[in-house]
Amino acid sequence: MSYELFISLRHLKAKRSQKFISLNTWISVGGVALGVMALIVVIAVMSGFSKDLRDKILGTNSHVVVTNITRTGMEDYEAVIEKVLKAQGVSAVAPFILNQVMLTNGGTAVGVVVRGVDPAREAGVSDLEKNLVQGSLEMLGGPKKSSGKSRRDGIILGKELARRLGVQHDDVVSMVAPASRVTPMGLIPKIKLFKVVGFFESGMFEYDSNLAFISIYSAQKFFAMKGKVSGIEIRVEDIGLADQVAAEIQHSLGFPYYARDWMQMNKNLFSALRLEKIVMFIILILIILVAAFNIVSTLFMVVMEKSKEIAILKSMGASRASIMKVFSYQGLIIGIIGTAIGCIGGFTVVPNLNEIVGFIETLFGITAFPSDVYYLDRLPSEIQYFDSFLIVVFSIVICFLASLYPAWRASRLDPVEGLRYE
Repeated sequence: MSYELFISLRHLKAKRSQKFISLNTWISVGGVALGVMALIVVIAVMSGFSKDLRDKILGTNSHVVVTNITRTGMEDYEAVIEKVLKAQGVSAVAPFILNQVMLTNGGTAVGVVVRGVDPAREAGVSDLEKNLVQGSLEMLGGPKKSSGKSRRDGIILGKELARRLGVQHDDVVSMVAPASRVTPMGLIPKIKLFKVVGFFESGMFEYDSNLAFISIYSAQKFFAMKGKVSGIEIRVEDIGLADQVAAEIQHSLGFPYYARDWMQMNKNLFSALRLEKIVMFIILILIILVAAFNIVSTLFMVVMEKSKEIAILKSMGASRASIMKVFSYQGLIIGIIGTAIGCIGGFTVVPNLNEIVGFIETLFGITAFPSDVYYLDRLPSEIQYFDSFLIVVFSIVICFLASLYPAWRASRLDPVEGLRYE
């Protein structure tokens, strides 16, 4: 151990006459610890929210979508599916039809997005089947057989959409197409009755209140798209490589097809979440900066208190660099201890966050996150070890930089002035 570090540790152990300096030191350590713990917890919660949101979006949507630039639809979609399946990293493919319609029940009418899916292949590209709270994809129906008994086509509604329409299982809703048909009686809207065969709950209010599913065969007939689809849904093995898979598919298919991954389709949303995370990091780092000012004031008081010791060290041959090391080490020690305590606190709080929130709710009789507003049964959190590493580095560097100016002032102290009245 160098003598500079030894003296720094001795200075941090206050005597009876220096209890105020010791209190300021512990306040500085506590400020650093609180800032580091708050940063780790908040970044973990925001990362958890982002992951939860991503899972909910990908639970209803596929990882990659292939469409073409024509408005009439994709005709040779089975050939495209065979070509897409050859791409590396693709695990499942399914066709779909997407259109806007109006659903009516009694006097209630709601504009929704209806998606026609293949009941046999949809489970491979999305989590729709897992999100079903009632019914199954098979109940949507398949291609009509000439010898089979005719029955009404099925429709699966979002839980919130069913609530808005006021329908229950086995009820019948009317689907009205935006385009009208030309008949001898003039233009009349295209209407078809569907039987409600199930409900789904994705956890995203936007999807649960504005999305409905029918079979792709019913959609082809209703929207006059015989032998056509709107596009192809693709599930990849690694969602982190979805952009690379989309680029490979785009290169393979070429014009007029257009492949987009889930990050492109939700770019604005995830960019906003990333920006919010950065802003929150900057705001919470101010807590550590406040603790850094405490370190500055503490070290200045130590310098004033230890002026005689500094003068004696200089008279014994200690260089200015050594004096700077003595006091900068003190700031560094405060930073390291505070950061270590903050990390322990953060890594302890995050795994038990839901228990802590539950205790606070019970104690004060409140509901911090109502399920009907946030659609959360628990507070999502995920420790980001790289972000935590950056927090540790920032914290220690800020504390070290805060100690440099008091250390520099101590190194400039004149030994004659320090010993004049001794």
